[in-house]
Amino acid sequence: MDKQQRIYLDWNATTPLKDEVLAEMLPFLRDQYGNPSSTHWWGQQARRAIDRSRRAIAKALGCRQGEITFLSGGTEANNLALRGLVDCDEPKKSHIITSAIEHPCILATAKSLEATGVDVDYVPVDALGHVRLDKLERLLRPNTALVSIMLANNDVGTIQPIKDLSKIVREKAPHAKIHSDAVQAIGKIPVQLDELDVDMMSISAHKLCGPKGVGCLYVRQGITLTPQITGGGQELRRRSGTENVCGIVGLGSAMTAAVDAVGDYQSDVSHLRDQLFQLISDGVNGDVVRHGPTDETVLPNTLSLAFQGLDSLSLLVNLDLEGIAVSSGSACSSGRVDPSHVLSAMGVAPELAMSTLRLSLGCYTSSDDITRAGSCIAKVVNRLRETRRS
Repeated sequence: MDKQQRIYLDWNATTPLKDEVLAEMLPFLRDQYGNPSSTHWWGQQARRAIDRSRRAIAKALGCRQGEITFLSGGTEANNLALRGLVDCDEPKKSHIITSAIEHPCILATAKSLEATGVDVDYVPVDALGHVRLDKLERLLRPNTALVSIMLANNDVGTIQPIKDLSKIVREKAPHAKIHSDAVQAIGKIPVQLDELDVDMMSISAHKLCGPKGVGCLYVRQGITLTPQITGGGQELRRRSGTENVCGIVGLGSAMTAAVDAVGDYQSDVSHLRDQLFQLISDGVNGDVVRHGPTDETVLPNTLSLAFQGLDSLSLLVNLDLEGIAVSSGSACSSGRVDPSHVLSAMGVAPELAMSTLRLSLGCYTSSDDITRAGSCIAKVVNRLRETRRS
């Protein structure tokens, strides 16, 4: 099947690199190859490019330039936030809180910290995937060092009430720091640090039509993190290693474009998402179960749908043969046969979770894509259900 005939509905996994972003990156892949730590002309060209990106990202978020640390992506940013903060304390005295639906890189890091003596609590969520603020309030302690809750969920798209959460933490545990994994939120919804009142925030370029392998961590001025990668002391001594100059340029360009267009993105993509859901619901013989919120507390591009009686792997394979790219959950857990930990935490029955597809749209998704995808998904679901009955 020709690439032009294929339809990509897996934007929460990764996004295409925009032409204008690539154009800004290319000089630093070919001609401007200096090391930004060098004092000569070549090095200073690279340093200026990094500084421009740092300014652009700080402006987009509403923070100081020195509060942005560049690194390899969301996973490293989340690791640095958790490990870097805990390492500054006495591990056996530390207490951190996260949620049951965080990205695996948060949950795996939390489990690893538990093995070193850190006390970790996992706040539950309700049936729509919203963090239970009443439960969070009861979990806070005088020695709570960190509360890490994602801004938007990658599987079902639930947007967390971070502003309300921050208020509770500030009142009940004023010494605790607040971190939010905003990898899936930036560029899809408006994000301003002063409104959310968080101390750290993780961002990844490849969710923004930028390059893979680069991201950043916002760290509020005055917060000390123990570096997890040591060496030359780059990135304000928070992350050693020669900077990925072309990647950082791409992150700055992609983030500026995404934040500038977020209003139009929300209205256009949410309309297409709702159209897709309606087409599937009307075309499928039998029930379609939608996970997560249906109001403004869900990402505008994300649909999590279950087709009871079928398994997501069969759906994925058959849809791929039809030229439709979707996911059964987050890309980081593809290939697993266990139910999504997000859906399990929301109380979704295992058999229903195992029949779930995640459909995620993006800025290049067209109305024609939605019309064809809706028809094709309904056709595949009906065919598999008929085969199952026969």
